Amino acid sequence: MSQSATLLLRLAGPMQSWGLQSRFGIRDTAREPTKSGVVGLLCAALGRSRDESVDDLAALRMGVRVDLEGVLAREYQTVGGGTWPGRTEYGVKRVGDKALDAVVSTRFFLAQAAFLVGLEGDAALLEQLVDALR
Repeated sequence: MSQSATLLLRLAGPMQSWGLQSRFGIRDTAREPTKSGVVGLLCAALGRSRDESVDDLAALRMGVRVDLEGVLAREYQTVGGGTWPGRTEYGVKRVGDKALDAVVSTRFFLAQAAFLVGLEGDAALLEQLVDALR
């Protein structure tokens, strides 16, 4: 039987977003870190590709302490519009010289929030995470 351990992560910064039900032009945020968001950060730290399994990370138990609630902030973004010969939109090659429509997006963030996330699970896996996060 493997030994269990706990890893604590402090997540603090000027802007954070923990998407829940984001669709198309509206990107929401939860009021605290989501497990899928934390797993995504850990996958990035480990260098995992999107097609690799996350079952080991999803099996970790997670708890969140809110240290600083932060302020819900809204940001309005526009991307694209106009023509740029030889350029691409979102990495997809354009055909012709047709003008591109601007993409309009409303995004929500937590400003000046701070959290302590606790992950509990297999000690060997948590040690790998510590090494990857350094």
